[in-house]
Amino acid sequence: MRRHGTSRTTLTWTALAAAGALVLSACGDDGKKEPQGPAGTTAAPRVELPKLPGEKLEVAAVWTGPEQANFTKVLKEFEKRTGASVTFVPAQDPIVTFLGSKIAGGAPPDVALLPQVGALVSAVQNKWAQPVGPEAAAQLDANYSPGWKKLGAVDGTQYGVYYKAANKSLIWYNAKAFEAAGVKPPKTWKELITAADTLSASGTPAVSVAGADGWTLTDWFENIYLSQAGPEKYDQLAKHQIKWTDDSVKQALTTLGELFGRKDFLAGGPSGALSTEFPKSVTQTFTGGDRPAAAMVFEGDFVAVNIAQTKAKVGEDALVFPFPAVGAKAPVVSGGDVAVALKPSKGAQALLTFLASADAAEIQAREGGFVSPNKAVDPAAYPNDIQRNIAKALIASGDDFRFDMSDQAPAAFGGTPGAGEWKALQDFLANPSDVAGTQAKLEADAAKAYGN
Repeated sequence: MRRHGTSRTTLTWTALAAAGALVLSACGDDGKKEPQGPAGTTAAPRVELPKLPGEKLEVAAVWTGPEQANFTKVLKEFEKRTGASVTFVPAQDPIVTFLGSKIAGGAPPDVALLPQVGALVSAVQNKWAQPVGPEAAAQLDANYSPGWKKLGAVDGTQYGVYYKAANKSLIWYNAKAFEAAGVKPPKTWKELITAADTLSASGTPAVSVAGADGWTLTDWFENIYLSQAGPEKYDQLAKHQIKWTDDSVKQALTTLGELFGRKDFLAGGPSGALSTEFPKSVTQTFTGGDRPAAAMVFEGDFVAVNIAQTKAKVGEDALVFPFPAVGAKAPVVSGGDVAVALKPSKGAQALLTFLASADAAEIQAREGGFVSPNKAVDPAAYPNDIQRNIAKALIASGDDFRFDMSDQAPAAFGGTPGAGEWKALQDFLANPSDVAGTQAKLEADAAKAYGN
């Protein structure tokens, strides 16, 4: 069976020793620094697109809410430049199943944005995906490091364009809640638990956990595992070369249980966490003044999109620190969304070309909650210093990265609601004392999905 780990990302130690410093320095800033450019306007086109009058395209992605709205602005610019008409099609997880039903019904979207490496591999194996054309390939060669191009390739053939990246090793916090409790951003896991204890004792639960969305729980586990077990073990577990019953997994789950096992640490307790979806986990952290539902929320740079739905301001009310070090070094896990053409049409290839350009990325960068792996994107396009510095750190990391572990896995294990890793970790959130049972379930599901 093909090993998904051959295409990998997770911005490692050197990349975000820098990023951690950048993010923290941004936190001391007021976040209001104006971009050095026309932030509300579109620069002169840097990529040539064909005229496509009358052509109709469909683009599918799992994005919702403000993330979907911001991406729609990119599609509107594509329409303006080409004359094509583009419709956004909301997809459901697992996206491979969603696309399979569309294709079986004879109505595949022209382009899909896939949130997992495993989904890209499945699309190629199912013979759904079209290789990128020469125009899109030229944009990739000009604007992307070899590592990001490799992520969009399967067996040496380029199929995808990584339009969106994510640093999934950030903890965002309510500045007023921290100040009221006299807490400082922690640098180690031990300090995080101490801070959580102080916050909860002050009357504000420490952490808002989006337990209803299993993918957030995999991110919690992966950050702990990467820092505690190290990158070599991380790679082995991602490829299922070691079992989930390994002692390193036991250690990581036991560590995670130190947080999940304290009911007073979690907004709403375990049952509240299990019923909280990701958007709410963010918004409830940044409403209620100095008495929010929780003082912190863990997730990537894209949290800024959801903070924007509240009155809190990034850089003032909402600050951020890197995921604390559990072992010797702090972790940084990265994810991303890859655009793939599912129809052999001129319009689909033109959209891939546009999405591989800095023109497209800068439109969404201005809206916040978005980071591009495109090295041609002007940092001034990002709306505040926090976003700008996260993006700079991503580009500065070059090819020193790996991908989110669950996103490398077969979708049946790492990307399906109510099944596999998502379900096993939700059960663990409900009962963090059952480490051995969680390991056994994870291994049984992984062995079935990987076929080994």
